[in-house]
Amino acid sequence: MNGIPDYNSAAALSAFLEERGMAMQKKFGQNFLINEGARKKIAAALGVQKGDSVWEVGPGLGAMTKELLSLGANVTVFEIDRGFCACLEEFFSDQKAAGSFFLVQGDVLKTWKKILSERGAPKFFFGNLPYNIAATLIADTIQAGTRFEKCAFTVQKEVAQRMAAKEGSPDYSSFSVLCRWAYDVKTICDLGPANFWPRPNVDSRAVTFSKKENFPACQNPQLFAKMQRALFSSRRKTVKNNLQKFLSSCGISAGVDQVLQKASVPPNERAEAMSLEKTLLLSDAVNSFIIK
Repeated sequence: MNGIPDYNSAAALSAFLEERGMAMQKKFGQNFLINEGARKKIAAALGVQKGDSVWEVGPGLGAMTKELLSLGANVTVFEIDRGFCACLEEFFSDQKAAGSFFLVQGDVLKTWKKILSERGAPKFFFGNLPYNIAATLIADTIQAGTRFEKCAFTVQKEVAQRMAAKEGSPDYSSFSVLCRWAYDVKTICDLGPANFWPRPNVDSRAVTFSKKENFPACQNPQLFAKMQRALFSSRRKTVKNNLQKFLSSCGISAGVDQVLQKASVPPNERAEAMSLEKTLLLSDAVNSFIIK
Protein backbone atom coordinates (compact mmCIF):
# COMPACT_ATOMS: atom_id res chain seq x y z
CA MET A 1 0.00 0.00 0.00
CA ASN A 2 2.67 2.49 -1.03
CA GLY A 3 1.96 6.16 -1.63
CA ILE A 4 -1.25 6.29 0.40
CA PRO A 5 -1.87 9.77 1.85
CA ASP A 6 -2.76 10.43 5.48
CA TYR A 7 -6.50 9.79 5.50
CA ASN A 8 -6.91 11.71 8.78
CA SER A 9 -5.48 15.01 7.50
CA ALA A 10 -7.40 17.39 5.29
CA ALA A 11 -4.14 19.19 4.49
CA ALA A 12 -2.43 15.96 3.44
CA LEU A 13 -5.35 14.92 1.25
CA SER A 14 -5.49 18.35 -0.36
CA ALA A 15 -1.74 18.29 -1.04
CA PHE A 16 -1.96 14.79 -2.50
CA LEU A 17 -4.69 15.80 -4.93
CA GLU A 18 -2.83 18.98 -5.89
CA GLU A 19 0.36 17.05 -6.59
CA ARG A 20 -1.54 14.75 -8.93
CA GLY A 21 -3.46 17.53 -10.63
CA MET A 22 -6.75 16.19 -9.27
CA ALA A 23 -9.71 17.97 -7.74
CA MET A 24 -12.79 17.01 -5.76
CA GLN A 25 -15.88 16.69 -7.94
CA LYS A 26 -18.87 18.37 -6.34
CA LYS A 27 -21.23 16.72 -8.85
CA PHE A 28 -20.24 13.32 -7.42
CA GLY A 29 -20.90 14.40 -3.83
CA GLN A 30 -17.32 13.66 -2.76
CA ASN A 31 -16.44 14.08 0.91
CA PHE A 32 -13.72 12.10 2.72
CA LEU A 33 -14.38 10.86 6.26
CA ILE A 34 -11.20 12.06 8.01
CA ASN A 35 -12.17 10.88 11.52
CA GLU A 36 -10.27 7.62 12.01
CA GLY A 37 -12.25 6.71 15.10
CA ALA A 38 -15.51 7.05 13.18
CA ARG A 39 -14.18 4.90 10.32
CA LYS A 40 -13.21 2.12 12.73
CA LYS A 41 -16.54 2.36 14.55
CA ILE A 42 -18.49 2.02 11.30
CA ALA A 43 -16.34 -0.90 10.12
CA ALA A 44 -16.81 -2.63 13.47
CA ALA A 45 -20.59 -2.15 13.23
CA LEU A 46 -20.59 -3.91 9.87
CA GLY A 47 -19.00 -6.95 11.52
CA VAL A 48 -16.73 -8.09 8.71
CA GLN A 49 -14.72 -11.27 9.26
CA LYS A 50 -11.77 -12.69 7.31
CA GLY A 51 -12.89 -13.98 3.92
CA ASP A 52 -16.21 -12.09 3.87
CA SER A 53 -17.25 -10.42 0.62
CA VAL A 54 -18.07 -6.71 0.69
CA TRP A 55 -19.31 -4.20 -1.87
CA GLU A 56 -18.15 -0.65 -1.19
CA VAL A 57 -19.69 2.31 -3.01
CA GLY A 58 -17.77 5.56 -3.42
CA PRO A 59 -14.41 4.57 -1.88
CA GLY A 60 -12.70 7.80 -2.94
CA LEU A 61 -9.02 7.36 -2.11
CA GLY A 62 -9.67 4.17 -0.16
CA ALA A 63 -9.74 5.09 3.54
CA MET A 64 -12.50 2.62 4.34
CA THR A 65 -11.27 0.19 1.69
CA LYS A 66 -7.98 -0.06 3.58
CA GLU A 67 -9.89 -0.64 6.82
CA LEU A 68 -11.98 -3.44 5.30
CA LEU A 69 -8.99 -5.10 3.63
CA SER A 70 -7.10 -5.02 6.94
CA LEU A 71 -9.96 -7.05 8.43
CA GLY A 72 -9.41 -9.72 5.77
CA ALA A 73 -12.41 -8.92 3.59
CA ASN A 74 -12.66 -9.44 -0.16
CA VAL A 75 -13.68 -5.98 -1.34
CA THR A 76 -15.33 -4.93 -4.59
CA VAL A 77 -15.38 -1.13 -4.93
CA PHE A 78 -17.59 0.96 -7.20
CA GLU A 79 -16.00 4.29 -8.13
CA ILE A 80 -17.07 6.78 -10.79
CA ASP A 81 -14.09 9.18 -10.63
CA ARG A 82 -11.33 8.08 -13.02
CA GLY A 83 -8.61 9.81 -11.04
CA PHE A 84 -9.63 8.02 -7.86
CA CYS A 85 -9.82 4.74 -9.78
CA ALA A 86 -6.19 5.13 -10.86
CA CYS A 87 -5.13 5.81 -7.27
CA LEU A 88 -7.06 2.82 -5.93
CA GLU A 89 -5.46 0.51 -8.49
CA GLU A 90 -2.06 1.80 -7.40
CA PHE A 91 -2.68 1.70 -3.64
CA PHE A 92 -4.15 -1.80 -3.60
CA SER A 93 -2.24 -3.47 -6.42
CA ASP A 94 -1.00 -6.25 -4.12
CA GLN A 95 -4.54 -7.01 -2.92
CA LYS A 96 -5.76 -6.98 -6.51
CA ALA A 97 -3.10 -9.52 -7.45
CA ALA A 98 -4.12 -11.66 -4.48
CA GLY A 99 -7.78 -11.51 -5.53
CA SER A 100 -9.07 -9.63 -2.49
CA PHE A 101 -9.59 -6.29 -4.26
CA PHE A 102 -11.72 -5.71 -7.36
CA LEU A 103 -12.50 -2.31 -8.91
CA VAL A 104 -15.62 -1.47 -10.89
CA GLN A 105 -15.30 1.87 -12.67
CA GLY A 106 -18.40 3.86 -13.57
CA ASP A 107 -21.80 4.83 -12.22
CA VAL A 108 -22.83 2.24 -9.63
CA LEU A 109 -26.49 2.78 -10.52
CA LYS A 110 -25.66 1.41 -13.97
CA THR A 111 -23.09 -1.26 -13.04
CA TRP A 112 -24.22 -3.04 -9.88
CA LYS A 113 -26.67 -5.42 -11.58
CA LYS A 114 -24.05 -6.53 -14.08
CA ILE A 115 -21.56 -7.26 -11.31
CA LEU A 116 -24.28 -9.07 -9.37
CA SER A 117 -24.93 -11.38 -12.33
CA GLU A 118 -21.21 -11.99 -12.88
CA ARG A 119 -19.95 -12.35 -9.31
CA GLY A 120 -23.04 -12.96 -7.18
CA ALA A 121 -24.26 -11.02 -4.18
CA PRO A 122 -21.78 -10.24 -1.39
CA LYS A 123 -22.55 -10.74 2.28
CA PHE A 124 -22.07 -7.05 3.10
CA PHE A 125 -22.90 -3.76 1.40
CA PHE A 126 -21.10 -0.62 2.51
CA GLY A 127 -20.59 2.97 1.55
CA ASN A 128 -20.13 6.60 2.45
CA LEU A 129 -22.86 7.17 -0.11
CA PRO A 130 -22.97 10.33 -2.21
CA TYR A 131 -26.03 12.26 -1.09
CA ASN A 132 -27.41 12.46 -4.63
CA ILE A 133 -27.67 8.69 -5.15
CA ALA A 134 -28.15 7.18 -1.69
CA ALA A 135 -31.93 6.72 -1.69
CA THR A 136 -32.05 5.65 -5.34
CA LEU A 137 -29.34 3.01 -4.98
CA ILE A 138 -30.76 1.45 -1.82
CA ALA A 139 -34.29 1.42 -3.21
CA ASP A 140 -33.07 -0.13 -6.47
CA THR A 141 -31.43 -3.07 -4.70
CA ILE A 142 -34.47 -3.74 -2.54
CA GLN A 143 -36.92 -3.51 -5.43
CA ALA A 144 -34.74 -5.88 -7.44
CA GLY A 145 -35.04 -8.45 -4.65
CA THR A 146 -31.38 -8.18 -3.60
CA ARG A 147 -30.99 -8.13 0.17
CA PHE A 148 -27.61 -8.23 1.89
CA GLU A 149 -26.91 -9.85 5.26
CA LYS A 150 -25.85 -6.49 6.63
CA CYS A 151 -25.18 -3.00 5.33
CA ALA A 152 -23.50 0.05 6.81
CA PHE A 153 -24.11 3.39 5.17
CA THR A 154 -23.10 6.94 5.90
CA VAL A 155 -25.71 9.26 4.44
CA GLN A 156 -27.21 12.68 4.89
CA LYS A 157 -28.96 12.74 8.28
CA GLU A 158 -32.32 13.53 6.70
CA VAL A 159 -32.02 10.45 4.47
CA ALA A 160 -31.19 8.30 7.50
CA GLN A 161 -34.26 9.63 9.31
CA ARG A 162 -36.43 8.63 6.35
CA MET A 163 -34.86 5.14 6.35
CA ALA A 164 -35.99 4.44 9.91
CA ALA A 165 -39.21 6.48 10.01
CA LYS A 166 -42.42 4.79 11.14
CA GLU A 167 -45.97 5.48 10.05
CA GLY A 168 -47.38 8.74 11.35
CA SER A 169 -43.97 10.42 11.30
CA PRO A 170 -43.41 13.44 9.02
CA ASP A 171 -40.33 11.62 7.69
CA TYR A 172 -42.33 8.52 6.69
CA SER A 173 -42.22 7.98 2.94
CA SER A 174 -42.19 5.35 0.21
CA PHE A 175 -38.46 4.96 0.88
CA SER A 176 -39.18 4.30 4.57
CA VAL A 177 -41.60 1.51 3.63
CA LEU A 178 -39.00 -0.18 1.41
CA CYS A 179 -36.20 0.04 3.99
CA ARG A 180 -38.33 -1.24 6.87
CA TRP A 181 -39.77 -4.00 4.68
CA ALA A 182 -36.35 -5.48 3.94
CA TYR A 183 -34.19 -4.54 6.94
CA ASP A 184 -33.99 -3.57 10.59
CA VAL A 185 -32.43 -0.09 10.61
CA LYS A 186 -30.26 1.16 13.50
CA THR A 187 -28.11 4.25 14.04
CA ILE A 188 -24.35 3.84 14.53
CA CYS A 189 -23.48 7.50 15.10
CA ASP A 190 -24.12 11.05 13.93
CA LEU A 191 -21.33 12.89 12.12
CA GLY A 192 -21.09 16.65 11.90
CA PRO A 193 -19.47 18.46 8.96
CA ALA A 194 -16.09 18.67 10.75
CA ASN A 195 -15.68 14.89 10.36
CA PHE A 196 -15.34 15.30 6.59
CA TRP A 197 -13.17 17.02 4.05
CA PRO A 198 -14.33 19.06 2.26
CA ARG A 199 -16.90 19.96 4.89
CA PRO A 200 -20.44 19.30 3.65
CA ASN A 201 -23.23 21.73 4.40
CA VAL A 202 -25.28 19.04 6.13
CA ASP A 203 -25.04 16.65 9.05
CA SER A 204 -24.55 12.96 8.34
CA ARG A 205 -25.53 9.73 10.06
CA ALA A 206 -24.05 6.25 9.87
CA VAL A 207 -26.60 3.44 10.03
CA THR A 208 -26.74 -0.34 9.79
CA PHE A 209 -29.26 -2.39 7.86
CA SER A 210 -29.69 -5.93 9.18
CA LYS A 211 -31.52 -8.40 6.95
CA LYS A 212 -34.84 -9.33 8.51
CA GLU A 213 -34.95 -12.97 9.51
CA ASN A 214 -38.74 -13.03 9.21
CA PHE A 215 -39.09 -11.14 5.95
CA PRO A 216 -42.70 -9.86 5.69
CA ALA A 217 -44.07 -11.81 2.74
CA CYS A 218 -46.36 -10.60 0.01
CA GLN A 219 -47.74 -12.33 -3.06
CA ASN A 220 -46.10 -10.05 -5.61
CA PRO A 221 -43.01 -8.14 -4.33
CA GLN A 222 -42.55 -6.15 -7.55
CA LEU A 223 -46.18 -5.05 -7.49
CA PHE A 224 -45.85 -4.10 -3.82
CA ALA A 225 -42.80 -1.92 -4.53
CA LYS A 226 -44.59 -0.10 -7.35
CA MET A 227 -47.91 0.24 -5.54
CA GLN A 228 -46.54 1.61 -2.28
CA ARG A 229 -44.56 4.21 -4.26
CA ALA A 230 -47.77 5.23 -6.03
CA LEU A 231 -49.55 5.66 -2.69
CA PHE A 232 -47.10 8.43 -1.78
CA SER A 233 -47.19 10.10 -5.22
CA SER A 234 -49.47 12.87 -3.93
CA ARG A 235 -49.14 13.07 -0.16
CA ARG A 236 -52.14 15.37 0.24
CA LYS A 237 -54.42 12.85 -1.44
CA THR A 238 -55.98 9.82 0.21
CA VAL A 239 -54.93 6.25 -0.47
CA LYS A 240 -58.16 5.87 -2.45
CA ASN A 241 -57.29 8.67 -4.86
CA ASN A 242 -53.69 7.57 -5.39
CA LEU A 243 -54.66 3.89 -5.67
CA GLN A 244 -57.32 4.62 -8.29
CA LYS A 245 -54.68 6.05 -10.60
CA PHE A 246 -52.40 3.08 -9.97
CA LEU A 247 -55.15 0.55 -10.70
CA SER A 248 -55.86 2.25 -14.01
CA SER A 249 -52.17 2.14 -14.96
CA CYS A 250 -52.17 -1.62 -14.23
CA GLY A 251 -55.26 -2.23 -16.34
CA ILE A 252 -57.24 -3.53 -13.38
CA SER A 253 -60.98 -3.35 -13.92
CA ALA A 254 -61.91 -3.81 -10.25
CA GLY A 255 -63.15 -0.69 -8.52
CA VAL A 256 -60.93 0.98 -5.97
CA ASP A 257 -63.61 0.60 -3.29
CA GLN A 258 -63.68 -3.14 -3.92
CA VAL A 259 -59.92 -3.41 -3.47
CA LEU A 260 -59.89 -1.25 -0.32
CA GLN A 261 -62.71 -3.28 1.19
CA LYS A 262 -60.85 -6.53 0.54
CA ALA A 263 -57.83 -5.16 2.43
CA SER A 264 -59.96 -3.51 5.14
CA VAL A 265 -58.45 -0.10 4.39
CA PRO A 266 -60.72 2.93 5.03
CA PRO A 267 -61.18 5.04 1.87
CA ASN A 268 -60.05 8.20 3.66
CA GLU A 269 -56.77 6.62 4.88
CA ARG A 270 -53.51 8.33 3.92
CA ALA A 271 -50.31 6.53 2.96
CA GLU A 272 -48.22 8.13 5.71
CA ALA A 273 -50.60 6.68 8.33
CA MET A 274 -50.55 3.11 7.00
CA SER A 275 -48.37 0.50 8.67
CA LEU A 276 -46.07 -1.73 6.66
CA GLU A 277 -48.32 -4.70 7.42
CA LYS A 278 -51.45 -2.91 6.16
CA THR A 279 -49.64 -1.80 3.00
CA LEU A 280 -48.61 -5.40 2.32
CA LEU A 281 -52.24 -6.52 2.74
CA LEU A 282 -53.36 -3.87 0.28
CA SER A 283 -50.75 -5.07 -2.21
CA ASP A 284 -52.06 -8.63 -1.91
CA ALA A 285 -55.60 -7.36 -2.46
CA VAL A 286 -54.54 -5.57 -5.63
CA ASN A 287 -52.66 -8.66 -6.78
CA SER A 288 -55.72 -10.86 -6.31
CA PHE A 289 -57.57 -8.85 -8.93
CA ILE A 290 -54.64 -8.97 -11.36
CA ILE A 291 -54.38 -12.76 -11.40
CA LYS A 292 -58.10 -13.42 -11.83
